[in-house]
Amino acid sequence: MSPRKSNLESTIHFGDDGWWHGRVTMGVLPDGSPDRRHRMARTEPAVRRKVRELEKLRDEGRATKAGRKPTVGQWMETYLTDIASLKLKPRSLDDYWSKTRNDIIPGVGKHRIDKLAPEHLEQMYRAMLDAGRAPSHVVKVHRILSRALKIAHRRRMISENVATLVDPPSIDETEANPFTQEEAKAFLEAAAKRSTFMRWIVGVGMGFRQGETLGLRWPYVDLDAELFHPRWQLQRLTWRHGCGDAHACGARLHRFEPCPPDCAAHRSYKRGCPKPCTATCVKHASICPDRKGGGLAFTRPKTKKSTNPVPIPPAFIPYLIAHKAQQDELREAAGELWQEHQAVFTRADGRPIDPRDDWGEFKELLAEAGIGDRRLYDGSRHTAGTILNELGVDMPTIMEILRHTQISQTRRYVKGRSHLSKDAMRRMGDAFLPAPALPPEPASEPATETRTETGDRRAARARRRQRIQ
Repeated sequence: MSPRKSNLESTIHFGDDGWWHGRVTMGVLPDGSPDRRHRMARTEPAVRRKVRELEKLRDEGRATKAGRKPTVGQWMETYLTDIASLKLKPRSLDDYWSKTRNDIIPGVGKHRIDKLAPEHLEQMYRAMLDAGRAPSHVVKVHRILSRALKIAHRRRMISENVATLVDPPSIDETEANPFTQEEAKAFLEAAAKRSTFMRWIVGVGMGFRQGETLGLRWPYVDLDAELFHPRWQLQRLTWRHGCGDAHACGARLHRFEPCPPDCAAHRSYKRGCPKPCTATCVKHASICPDRKGGGLAFTRPKTKKSTNPVPIPPAFIPYLIAHKAQQDELREAAGELWQEHQAVFTRADGRPIDPRDDWGEFKELLAEAGIGDRRLYDGSRHTAGTILNELGVDMPTIMEILRHTQISQTRRYVKGRSHLSKDAMRRMGDAFLPAPALPPEPASEPATETRTETGDRRAARARRRQRIQ
């Protein structure tokens, strides 16, 4: 059968193979040749429907680019290497890579990006939940994949971002457990016995994040104006290979077989034995002779709001001056061994305090103060926000002190106290109900059993009866 025009520059014909074939001219390829797309179906109406859908995408400018589409795994590697790395902070990029390698590629990595369906994502999320992954972890994976597919859709590699058609699992937010005022005082009394006392004053009393506290530097501390300028934070970054062959460089640490059930080598690992290496593993950059970008590093805060200056309570100034004098003595005693980083809180040789050691000290102080186990965030930012609220500070001011971008975020950091709720409801009751009537004063003369009704009372009763009638 001869080809027939279905629409402008489109043809439909019945082939010798028993199928109907449709071809649509979408445009011109970079080499100048026409971009012809092929559709096929068992019946003529079905192939016409497919041709019309393709023509509609072409006319609306939503048609995907020509060429074989990459798999989800290939696109995720391209996205993280060439696109996300230009915008994300190092720690965020490490987290993206980790969830891509451990969850996205094993789950849907072999599907072609244009053949990915909502059902594939739902099955992956269900498998992750069944394997014990927290709903918050699954939601993070969903957001990473959705962002990568959004870029692919923007570049017309796919016609639709299927992640927008899937609802990730709901998250049960971890309830904050801040210190009470009594617990905060007990914690700081225990910290006063250590050289790091000022570090915990800043964390608990001002609500600084751990990275911001350990990343404070003297050039950004204005003692005259009584201001902290948190322009830096201290983070531990993942090393990256600087050599030409990352797979061969890490060959000494490659492990392709899973650990035995009674593995003793990773007994101290909180998350259990690490997963075996893939066939093309490019990890183990810590042993690379040309490694780069890892270890403890001063980095910029994630948002511009986080760099806003924070007033230092006047009561903290004498302690801060004494801390600086103590650090000058350590610098002089260390001599050539001192490593200058201009950090406010340092080890005895001037190096910044390792966040792992800082976390360990926090747990030790909890035990010394007789306080139940807490997250470090509970003992710093959540505590500062909650106590500020108890002191009568309004929510917008707390938001500025904690440097949040949205007040809804601040509300999640402030936990109500039962005694404040009782006091608030007492005042609410006093506002709505009148004060209770006082008992009548006792008569000067003893009352008798018989009472004589006055004329005024009789007249008042008569008027009431008239109004009722």
